[in-house]
Amino acid sequence: MDPFIGEVRLAGFGFPPKGWALCNGQLLPINQNQALFSILGTTYGGNGVTTFALPNFQTRVPLGMGAAPGGSSYPLGQTGGETAHTLTTPEMPLHSHSLTASTAAAAALGPANNLLAAPVAGDVYGTGADVSLSSTSITPAGGNQAHENMPPYLVINYIIALVGIFPSRS
Repeated sequence: MDPFIGEVRLAGFGFPPKGWALCNGQLLPINQNQALFSILGTTYGGNGVTTFALPNFQTRVPLGMGAAPGGSSYPLGQTGGETAHTLTTPEMPLHSHSLTASTAAAAALGPANNLLAAPVAGDVYGTGADVSLSSTSITPAGGNQAHENMPPYLVINYIIALVGIFPSRS
């Protein structure tokens, strides 16, 4: 069966067969690919006068065009996403950091693996105004580094038909 011009398929081999091209974003001359240009236009790039671009699936996954639940719209040719991401404070789950204390007598000098306890002699706290802990009293954690943002994957080629049946719009 002949493909439609502009049809995209998956190929488990490393080259495009005759009449096909890799979907790697390459620019093609309009004057040598008029039928394909009339279908794709400059959706994927090019200047629209002498060149147009093929879709680029290198390091990308496809997403069907349309509106997603919640209102996001994805028009044909739009790109997005990121391969690495650094979390921001609003993206972190709601959580709290607690301070553990005891009325037991203090028996250690350093804080490592210990908790706040009553001193052997004298009070630790006095009555009066509320006091906020210093921002250095709880050490920040994390390295503010990006993490890979990719699900498990299998590398395969996307190819596009340069010749074939011209698709009817009706």
